[in-house]
Amino acid sequence: MSARRRKLLIAVGAALASPLARAQAPRRIPTLGILDPHPKSARPRGPDNPVATILKKRGWIPGQTILIDAPDGGGREDKMPELAAALVAKKVDVIWANSPDAALAAARATNTIPIVFWGVAHPVEQGLIHSYARPGRNVTGVAFAASPEIEGKRLELLREIAPAAKRLAFLAVESSLPILTGGRISSPLATADRARGLGYEVRTFVFESEERLEAAFAAILEWRSQALIAQPSTLIYRERKRIIEFANRNRLPSVFPLWDYVQDGGLVAYAIDWRPTIARSFEYVDRILRGANPAELPVELPSRYELAINLKTARLLGLAIPQSLLLRADRVIE
Repeated sequence: MSARRRKLLIAVGAALASPLARAQAPRRIPTLGILDPHPKSARPRGPDNPVATILKKRGWIPGQTILIDAPDGGGREDKMPELAAALVAKKVDVIWANSPDAALAAARATNTIPIVFWGVAHPVEQGLIHSYARPGRNVTGVAFAASPEIEGKRLELLREIAPAAKRLAFLAVESSLPILTGGRISSPLATADRARGLGYEVRTFVFESEERLEAAFAAILEWRSQALIAQPSTLIYRERKRIIEFANRNRLPSVFPLWDYVQDGGLVAYAIDWRPTIARSFEYVDRILRGANPAELPVELPSRYELAINLKTARLLGLAIPQSLLLRADRVIE
């Protein structure tokens, strides 16, 4: 082989090995796994769909620059471990987990695939992260509540709207929280203690499935409750219309943890607007897909809460909403 030809072959080989040549090779399309206990039919669509909005704004086009694997949760929290294991087996690049059940299932299924949660009120207590500032694991996201004081604020609003009510029913799914490493701890929600501090006689009514909700209703009526507050929970959110109808039918002033409840006929809510916070969680997904380390991404806390009041429901219950409260309200349904 001539010296000239040898030099030409060396030059071609160097060019093929160069960063430019490697950059021109087909790029692997990342996969985002969606772990959500809600049925697909109940998930946000259209302009409220974060996959169709936030991801697209950041250049992630489903089917083109990103693949979405979103199995149907079917409304069953107990399916989360199975669905999480399936996503891990498929080696998705990021898991977005909606709810404490989903986040816990994902964290138990993998300690390497990045996990972004939303809808988790107590990630530190459940062992999902070491701290809000430095999560320290493969898990980060946007927390649901900024502090236990929010529960106290809801109770104060209820007292202001229905000052005559003395017996308060606290409707809850669990009175304790599962921990990542196993076992359970007492729920950090101090609803009962705060309610007693405001002069309420309070009793907690726990139900574990849709089928047991009617039994909880019967127990609330038997106790002769005069008001109702609902725990933030995916199951309670899913059954919100039944709960709202029960409260209104039995003339129980009620306070809820999301605006959606008031939109569906609940009396009052003091809550985050979930749309911008869920969008923020998908911004975390974007940052991780671009190389960020979840262990070093601080968990975000909601900073703004909204007061929503349904005047139509107030009239149904025979309640006069104080004008000072209406002036403070962010949303009022006439």
